[in-house]
Amino acid sequence: MADIKQLPTRDQVNSELTWDLTPIFQNQQAFEQAFDRVMKQIDALPELEGKMAHSSDDLVKVLETIMNTIRPAEKLYVYASLKHDQDTSNAENQALSGRTQNMFTKLESNIAWFEPELLAIEPATLNQWIETEPALKPYEHYLHTITDERAHVLTPAAEKLLAQAGDALSASSNTFGVLNDADLEFPVVEDEDGGTVQLTQGVYDQLIQSTKPEVRKMAFKQLYAVYHQFRHTLAATLSGNVKTHNFEASVHHYENARQAAMNANHIPVSVFDSLVTSVNDHLSLLHRYVALRKQILKLPELHMYDLYTPITGEPQLSYTFEEAKSEALKALAVMGPDYLSHVQEAFDSHWIDVVENKGKRSGAYSSGMYDTAPYILLNWQDNLESLFTLVHEMGHSMHSYYTTHNQPYQYGDYSIFVAEIASTTNETLLTDYLLKKYPEKQVQAFVLNHYLDGFKGTVFRQTQFAEFEHFIHEQDAAGQPLTAEFLSQHYLALNKKYYGDAVISDPEIADEWSRIPHFYYNYYVYQYATGFAAANTLAQRITSGDTAKRDAYLNYLKSGSSDYPINVMQKAGVDMTQTAYLDQAFAEFEQRLNQFETLAKTM
Repeated sequence: MADIKQLPTRDQVNSELTWDLTPIFQNQQAFEQAFDRVMKQIDALPELEGKMAHSSDDLVKVLETIMNTIRPAEKLYVYASLKHDQDTSNAENQALSGRTQNMFTKLESNIAWFEPELLAIEPATLNQWIETEPALKPYEHYLHTITDERAHVLTPAAEKLLAQAGDALSASSNTFGVLNDADLEFPVVEDEDGGTVQLTQGVYDQLIQSTKPEVRKMAFKQLYAVYHQFRHTLAATLSGNVKTHNFEASVHHYENARQAAMNANHIPVSVFDSLVTSVNDHLSLLHRYVALRKQILKLPELHMYDLYTPITGEPQLSYTFEEAKSEALKALAVMGPDYLSHVQEAFDSHWIDVVENKGKRSGAYSSGMYDTAPYILLNWQDNLESLFTLVHEMGHSMHSYYTTHNQPYQYGDYSIFVAEIASTTNETLLTDYLLKKYPEKQVQAFVLNHYLDGFKGTVFRQTQFAEFEHFIHEQDAAGQPLTAEFLSQHYLALNKKYYGDAVISDPEIADEWSRIPHFYYNYYVYQYATGFAAANTLAQRITSGDTAKRDAYLNYLKSGSSDYPINVMQKAGVDMTQTAYLDQAFAEFEQRLNQFETLAKTM
């Protein structure tokens, strides 16, 4: 029997391809010393209770003490999370992550009184303090984001109780994470070349793009066989997570979990509804695209596992990581020299953990905090998709870099709503760069196919997820048990609506809900779709040659949370309370679909 390809263990990975976490903490001893200091600060926080409402000076002291505690606590948490994700099977890393989660539970419990006490200050008094106390002026927007939620904050005792229950309320989500990233064992399968390989999330993502139908089908069926085996457990973890969202929304006097989640970023629920309506109005474009895929691939039947292979056949573009870095710099050159210098810094300073190893968290992300680099986790494959992932995550990291270098700590992060816009703008710029660089029909077709697939996966697919997520929250709130059968039945029906008659919604796809981590993120997924659509407009502004429009975009990256997300995007050039940006995105999709159809006829 041929040798089975196995993932390397963490200690077998070339250090040049791993992130360097020593700038955060040089060693375990430094972490432990910082941890002890922070725990002492956390233990002292209850002493501040009842002492902030007497004067503006007292409020400043309390604010600064809390910020000076949260800031080093976040640094500990980020370090532990990154260590954990580089090898989720490592017991020491698991313990480190668990300790910092417990630390934050205690921290949140010990400051649970803060918002209720702040809201107990008369609005006129608080506004006067902000106007007359210079030390409070930098906190004005931060304080208003809290007072705007006055109707949804409970008593100090109630908020403290909820904070103390944080670990218990997140148990379902944590259980899914451990099961999905560490405990699920997938079979050995045959790869593109006829060899044997251990199926993993990363390997699946590669095999599902194979040009060989039998490889795609086998990977699809083998992956979902494992999830189907655990569908009842996974239904229980998802149900528990939904119940947590609905419970927290209810006790904080929101109409529902969606309103609670969107209110946190001051996003009108009409933004969500407009997205779903607009996508459903344009499903005919998706149906047309998948029908074209069936025609070009010359398949008697188009299955769900046929939706990711390039229509144009064998990929004409592939990249090693070194090659991808060079291409990323060229594609992002339109952002200007300052932006590029920081991208180069990311490459040179080991901010990126590149290759997959045994136990490493699947997928990709950018993560950091105010006092760390914005690190990037990848699971690299030498293909175009990984180049897009690198550029995508670099968008997040540059957003973090500009924010932390232009805002004070209290505004040194940004909302989820604007986060995906920075990453997808980078992807759109990469698409434009590749289409301009390669005039060859085969390459043009391949890049257009990638764009259309990206739109399908980000706008259509994520809105499908958003519909499903909203449905299961509503059903749970109405008392409907979220069993595996119920979830799969509805998911399959939704899948059929989205993809239409040209695609066979294989029975396995009914279980897709069971493997989507973002269903545990509380109304996160719709923002991928809105972000992609907004990025379409922003990329056009950046590539117009108008430096004022580019600078407006860079100012958005620098804004952090210093203003509400809707306002930040309006200043950048996109009003997301209106539907024009969605209309423009679908027009772009249709234009490129037309271009692809015409090109396909000449090949």
